[in-house]
Amino acid sequence: MSTRTSTPPDIDQLRHVPTVSVEEAGRYLGVSRAFAYTMVRNGDLPVIRLGTRRVRVPSAKLLRMLGVEA
Repeated sequence: MSTRTSTPPDIDQLRHVPTVSVEEAGRYLGVSRAFAYTMVRNGDLPVIRLGTRRVRVPSAKLLRMLGVEA
């Protein structure tokens, strides 16, 4: 079993990219990868679908969810 310690993501980095992965969005929101994908399925996390399997989270919408101005 691996243990992973991660530092909280830097909001300033989020301002400089157009989209992030669902996993990255989960880290910003402080939720697990599995819960982030549950949020996508429930429509609680806005995504852009690229093809049939790939999804990205728009940074501007994620910043709004976090209560931070883009």
